[in-house]
Amino acid sequence: MNAQTDIEMLESHEPVQDAIREPVRSRPAVRAAHGWRRLALSAVAIYTTAVLVLGIYWSVQPTRFDVRAAAAQRAGGESAVVPGATLVSTIKRVSETLLEKPGGYLQNDATLPGIYLDNMPSWEYGALKEVRDAVRSLRNDFSRSQTQSVENANLRKADAFLNYDVDSWILPTSESEYREGIRALGRYFDDLASGNDRSARFYARADNLAAYLAVVEKRLGSYAQRLSASVGDSELTAALVPVISATGPQEPTPEVRLQTPRLQVDNVFYEARGYAWALLHTMKALAIEFEPVLQNKNAQVSMLQVIRDLQEATRRMWSPVVLNGTGFGLVSNHSLILASYLSRANAAVLDLRILLQQG
Repeated sequence: MNAQTDIEMLESHEPVQDAIREPVRSRPAVRAAHGWRRLALSAVAIYTTAVLVLGIYWSVQPTRFDVRAAAAQRAGGESAVVPGATLVSTIKRVSETLLEKPGGYLQNDATLPGIYLDNMPSWEYGALKEVRDAVRSLRNDFSRSQTQSVENANLRKADAFLNYDVDSWILPTSESEYREGIRALGRYFDDLASGNDRSARFYARADNLAAYLAVVEKRLGSYAQRLSASVGDSELTAALVPVISATGPQEPTPEVRLQTPRLQVDNVFYEARGYAWALLHTMKALAIEFEPVLQNKNAQVSMLQVIRDLQEATRRMWSPVVLNGTGFGLVSNHSLILASYLSRANAAVLDLRILLQQG
């Protein structure tokens, strides 16, 4: 009787023992689940850190380059550099920088980290504006002796390709079209150096340079006004960016009372920086190409003033963010600082253009 009772008691306790053993059996599975969870979190952390670091690295402004050395390298020696080669080489090099800098061309990126970046795409757009202006002037002014001259086919193609949509990422991409434009510029450079194509010419005349400077003057004035409007102070904006014409300062228009939206301040800042960076190299190349003209017009000082102001406008920025303080407050205003340099450059461009036309 006792033996049977003991057996029944043991049988009755088996489920309890199984219940005790069950957690012990499941511990390896729980450990495995925790291990996979930690691995997934580590992978996400590493990926996020890599994306942030790449985003910071890709947002650094490209360094400047020596326009004279770049032209000599492409021509095969300084003695082989013909008139116009320095300017064409410079425009080509600036265009290539947009595609070959760290991260490549980011304006049309649809993946991380490019998709969340906005400062460098704005910089690219500003530089691309200057490239387009320079190529258009090459096509319509610098490469033509008179209004009835036939335009160069390669410059026509370069102008068309480089004016393609800035954010096309598929069939065809912006990069592929811009590369075609760069190749067309390369062919024009080669024809210019060889002299075989009679339509590939470069005319360093005062009226050609003045026509290009008229476009630059409008660009710089627009950027300076948009930058100075970051504080929404109409009197300050009017003081920094007076409306200037060939006859002297004019009354400010209602446009100076517009305020740049707060979320667009950094985009305007970087776009203006990109334009100033590209324009700096173009002006250095023009100073070389038009050196006899500038000497004849006593305009070398004005050209040097433009270059100095653009150099200051494109100095390395150490602040990780674009500050938007006002007046003499505790926080500086990067937009106003850049606007002051571009306004000075704009005034020097105006003086230079007047000297070319009347000097």
